[in-house]
Amino acid sequence: MRLFPFLLLLLVLLFDYAFSESGVGVGYQLMVAVPVEYDMSFKGRAFLAETNQTAPNFRVALSIDAINGKYSCSLEVFLGDVKVWDSGHYSRFYTTEKCLLELTIDGDLRLKGPKERIGWKTGTSGQGVKQRLQILRTGNLVLVDAQNNIKWQSFNFPTDVILRGQQLDVATRLTTFQSNSSLFYYSFEIENKKVAMYLNYGSLRYSYWGFQPSMNRSITYVKLSSRGLVLFDVKYKKIAQIPSEGIHPLRFLALKNETGNFGLYYYSPDKGNFVASFQALNSTCDLPIACRTYGICTFSNSCSCIQLWTNENKATANCSGGVSGGFCNGKEAEMLELDNVSSVLKNVPKMVNISQKSCANLCLRDCKCAAALYFENASTRVAECYLYRLVLGLRQVDKGTGFSYLVKVPKGTSKNHERQSVKKWVLVVAGGVDGFIILLFVGGFGYWLVKRRSHTFHSNASTT
Repeated sequence: MRLFPFLLLLLVLLFDYAFSESGVGVGYQLMVAVPVEYDMSFKGRAFLAETNQTAPNFRVALSIDAINGKYSCSLEVFLGDVKVWDSGHYSRFYTTEKCLLELTIDGDLRLKGPKERIGWKTGTSGQGVKQRLQILRTGNLVLVDAQNNIKWQSFNFPTDVILRGQQLDVATRLTTFQSNSSLFYYSFEIENKKVAMYLNYGSLRYSYWGFQPSMNRSITYVKLSSRGLVLFDVKYKKIAQIPSEGIHPLRFLALKNETGNFGLYYYSPDKGNFVASFQALNSTCDLPIACRTYGICTFSNSCSCIQLWTNENKATANCSGGVSGGFCNGKEAEMLELDNVSSVLKNVPKMVNISQKSCANLCLRDCKCAAALYFENASTRVAECYLYRLVLGLRQVDKGTGFSYLVKVPKGTSKNHERQSVKKWVLVVAGGVDGFIILLFVGGFGYWLVKRRSHTFHSNASTT
């Protein structure tokens, strides 16, 4: 990490503006230089305030990061080395030459670039902010007036973290950072009847985890305590809790950008870092993007691509990162059936008391439909049909559970007289990794057994 331009400039700035343990006053300015040439590994931070607590404590930094070929400037809050708030989480401020942080005389906190271009601001101009910007012991970054009343706070603009003591009202959500390199992002949302996680792609929104209070009670707000995420009703009464599974007090809840999982974290002095005492999803195959599109997460937590046969009778793998769809009126497509395959994605259109053939036809007639999940309950004989616009979140399930996944493929991908054998072949491929692992285990055990008997035979012969 290259910090030399920052350190040199910060020493000059500290001559006029002393480092503060709690915050900075009106009229404060801090400028950092932006490198002329782009370096994708560059990451620079100038810390300007911190809390007076036992480490890990909260610190405020003016940061520059190399992102997508440009330099992004933002104001950030850290708990130890973990970033817990970022002014550029939803809208990046890209700049050149310099990034200037200033708390104006009329009380507006701003990030500015060359030629006085404003890239981010609190919008508190003229609201009586006469004292300072400060970081509280809770990690809340605030602007206060002369009477110490809060005029702006970072807690009102959650990103992907909830800190201990932070309260979020219903209809609020956390989201992962939406980068240009990924089409998907995750969200953790507080709804009237539940808290849930969603996979988002454009206008598409699929849920993959949820927690609902008993007796269909309504949620007004949630709050992270030292022992878990607590759900409250309109009377400020606790109605449910997602508990921590450890004995240490929690510090934050985080939605992970890489996996879409969320966890409750505490600080471990022994390990010197933060450790999850609870995670919503504990299996790889429960994650929404455990595999790429057209990939199946198998029992061994590995990915197997859906296999197709072309008209030339050759096996081809379709495990692209693209999005399916575009086959209209069933004229250019057919449905390929995968037995014992389900999807972790929910919140999709559902039809009941419908046959599998009718379910397949519904998808064929819908230009935007990419796949259908058909489920038939063996005991109640109730059938359900779910339509998807993405072939994603697939996982292998046990035989006899009643799940069949129907993928829309170009017509002629498999010949009519081969279709049944193709289905069986696909299932063998999907479970091939598991079978290979079992074969290795059995073979290794047999080899060990033969060697052991041979050793015993030779030992007895020597004794005789």
